[in-house]
Amino acid sequence: MDDLSPTRILLLGGSTEASALAIVLAGDERFDTVLSLAGATRSPRPQPVPVRRGGFGGVAGLAAFLRAEAVDLLIDATHPFAAQMSRHAVEAAALACVPLLRIERPAWMPGEGDRWTPVPDMDSATRALGGAWGEAPRRVLLTVGQKELAPFRAAPWHHYLIRSIDPPDPASLPPRATFLPGAGPFTVEAERRLLREHGIEAIVTKNSGGLATAAKLGAARDLGLPVVMVSRPPLPPAETATDSDGALRWLLARHEALRGA
Repeated sequence: MDDLSPTRILLLGGSTEASALAIVLAGDERFDTVLSLAGATRSPRPQPVPVRRGGFGGVAGLAAFLRAEAVDLLIDATHPFAAQMSRHAVEAAALACVPLLRIERPAWMPGEGDRWTPVPDMDSATRALGGAWGEAPRRVLLTVGQKELAPFRAAPWHHYLIRSIDPPDPASLPPRATFLPGAGPFTVEAERRLLREHGIEAIVTKNSGGLATAAKLGAARDLGLPVVMVSRPPLPPAETATDSDGALRWLLARHEALRGA
């Protein structure tokens, strides 16, 4: 790499941190950035850098892309529950000999007054809601993403309010389900109002961390509602930063190292 060449970055997006980092990199001539989006959201927000949509074809496909596009640095800023993509990123970066950084925002932690039940997966979350035919059903707010609703079909006696950015596939829905479109950030006041208006008695959510959707946890605490919290999947070891600022510091250091190589 010569001193005048920009550092080529592939930014695996899908998180607020990815969007924040893309905004900073867009105005920096030291970097040539492509943002990769999986395409799960039907109408993603406009981005300030070139965008690539769709999958890579597994580990081999991602490694081939890194080589073909002469990518210098790989940033994994996918959602904390995009475990497969994060695993592929680690393996592909090793194959292509491209340095990798994963942005890993801190997980939510329960505080005084929280009534959390931690579970490892959606099947466990369904069982944690309890009940059965003939018993009193619960009114449940589900904020687990549109692709992870099918397990709740095993507990059809509950009433579900499902909030996601895009409408879910009707085939994945439990029979007593209402769809509510929505994308953060939310406020605690608005979340309290939502929970009261719909008579919500329990919340099921994934431990995504971050501020954009944390308000529901404060609202649940205020109202004394139980929260079934799905834990994050395990990921392979990688160098990490907790936010976009930390990722930018890593990029600047790597850029300087590449210029001096």
